[in-house]
Amino acid sequence: MKPVRSLARAMLSGIFVVAGIRNLQDPERLVSTAKPVTDRLTPLLERADPRIPTDTATLIRANAAVQVGAGLMLATGKCARPAALVLAGTLVPMTLAGHPFWNDDDPTARRNNQTHFLKNLGLLGGLLIAAADTGGQPGLRWRAGHRIGHSRRLVQRAVRTARREARIAVRSAATARRLPG
Repeated sequence: MKPVRSLARAMLSGIFVVAGIRNLQDPERLVSTAKPVTDRLTPLLERADPRIPTDTATLIRANAAVQVGAGLMLATGKCARPAALVLAGTLVPMTLAGHPFWNDDDPTARRNNQTHFLKNLGLLGGLLIAAADTGGQPGLRWRAGHRIGHSRRLVQRAVRTARREARIAVRSAATARRLPG
């Protein structure tokens, strides 16, 4: 992995690790902000599995734990592409809950939330780029197509060889029939 790529991933993941640790330590400060989003998610979670806790503080802690884990994975380059996708998934509800600038009447608060919303949008773009980054290696699509083409050529070669061997066997049998004895 190139040093620039490693440094960029570490820099991108830093905000998620730090904010995740902070939110794990004190989720109560975010409960009132996250409540509108968690209230919408609660019926979906209960339908998926009634054993999943649906209180807001627990959901904040779970989101924070996922952010810390995926942030560390992204920073170290271990499963970086899936980690970037997971972080992108955690960023969307966090941004919608934390920075709803469209609800603000105060122009200063509106501008502040809009700035943070756009910052998170930029982070989302960086995470999507990190999720698509193959590290200079061919992507899965190219590798699969390459393997399919290689396999197709091998099969065609095997068919040609089998036909040639069959023609040789037919000629050998015909020659053997003509020989006396």
